[in-house]
Amino acid sequence: MTLIEVVLSMVAKDLVAGLFTTLQNNEFVRNKECIYYYSKLITDILRTLQRHGYIGAFEYIEDGRGGKVLIQLLGRINRAAPIKPRISVKKDEYERWTKLYLPSKNVGIIVVTTTKGVMSHTEAIKMRIGGKLLGYVY
Repeated sequence: MTLIEVVLSMVAKDLVAGLFTTLQNNEFVRNKECIYYYSKLITDILRTLQRHGYIGAFEYIEDGRGGKVLIQLLGRINRAAPIKPRISVKKDEYERWTKLYLPSKNVGIIVVTTTKGVMSHTEAIKMRIGGKLLGYVY
């Protein structure tokens, strides 16, 4: 078994953290696309990143196991990282966390999971709902 086969056969423990790390690494080496594991949460996060212009199109690929997602990269991500542990935030506390994780006021997004679904922190502020922080991208 080669090293690549061992890495591909390993079980992913935290899919969200792995997604942000995979996006960061593939943008760093200037790949045009990358492949990642499929899950409903992953596609919701990708949809949010696509809505804000950080990634291009993505499509589901059936591989007979759990499926994969092919993600088109646009070269617009400078930093993508998970927020661990997943911090619960009230509707009026987003300002504190944007100062901590984002480089400036109108640069980047924090991905939040709420009762209304996965969205950016700006959308959650407009809807006046709290949630849990998943990661940030700028």
